[in-house]
Amino acid sequence: MNRGIGIGALAKQAGTKVPTVRYYEQIGLLPEPDRTAGNQRRYSQDHVSRLAFIRHSRDLGFTLEAIRDLLALVDTPDQPCEVADQIARRQIEDIDVRIRQLTALRTELLHMVDQCAGGKIETCRVIEVLSDHGQCGVDVH
Repeated sequence: MNRGIGIGALAKQAGTKVPTVRYYEQIGLLPEPDRTAGNQRRYSQDHVSRLAFIRHSRDLGFTLEAIRDLLALVDTPDQPCEVADQIARRQIEDIDVRIRQLTALRTELLHMVDQCAGGKIETCRVIEVLSDHGQCGVDVH
């Protein structure tokens, strides 16, 4: 008899939701668990650890593709960690780009708000700029 835990307990231990567990199984990030004679999923401590790894990686903004690459490294632990370092460095670069974009967005929003005359909507600078993207000084794409 397989004594593992059920999907609800796994999700709870990892701080995620049951549909997320199923999705990660479906896309191959989380291996399918053993099943009971009644066809219920039974997860091991390895599943808990792997799901926690995935969740923490997602919290740090890693893409599913990067997580897949990192998990492939986890599954072959005798390799040098150079590839993991490269993946983490790419994530840092992506974060730096997003910070620059968010800073530019913040600056533009502050500029719009500062130009607001406090009058009526018909003369509101915020509404005017949002209605005509050409007036916006930020390209978010």
